[in-house]
Amino acid sequence: MNSQQNVVHIVDDDPSFRTAIGRLLRASGYRVAIYETGFQALQNLPNDERGCILLDVRMPGLSGLQLQEHLAKMRHPLPIIFISGHGDIATSVRAIKAGAEDFLTKPVTKDALLSAISRALAHYDEGHEHVARLNSLRALISTLTPREHEVFALVVLGRLNKQIAHELGTAERTVKAHRHSVMEKLRASSVAELVSIAVQIGQPVA
Repeated sequence: MNSQQNVVHIVDDDPSFRTAIGRLLRASGYRVAIYETGFQALQNLPNDERGCILLDVRMPGLSGLQLQEHLAKMRHPLPIIFISGHGDIATSVRAIKAGAEDFLTKPVTKDALLSAISRALAHYDEGHEHVARLNSLRALISTLTPREHEVFALVVLGRLNKQIAHELGTAERTVKAHRHSVMEKLRASSVAELVSIAVQIGQPVA
């Protein structure tokens, strides 16, 4: 994908750093968006463009770690690369455990920075594909009737047709018909595929 379609969001209170990194990234073919504070970034970061965030740790007002926490609660899709002149092991471990893509220490080399951005963009793509897949599965699930929902839930819990019929108070042949319909609507060719779908959408399985 052309890097001009990618935006690197720089969140740092150091104007000289913002200018230098912005210039480097533009020369490398990226679009750049600059934020002087964490609050400014929180209010303006888009969630519908491919990109990533270069985030300073220590900033007045909202710190980098606090901004990361806010974005996580919002389920914001942009991966975060921390870049700090005050990096320490405890801070970097906390950032990575909270989902940061990388933690770089200033001054950072061009190669290290561009490599981290490349990994972050790949991670963005993985997340985007995962969300698209979930949305597609949920759309298929929404086509099930209430009774088909019940049958689906019991099938992935490992119940046999006879057991499902008993639990739902219906005939086994009716369960078989519902089960067949569920398989068709969810485009599954086996119970294993139904279980996989259930796992992906967070539904209990056997």
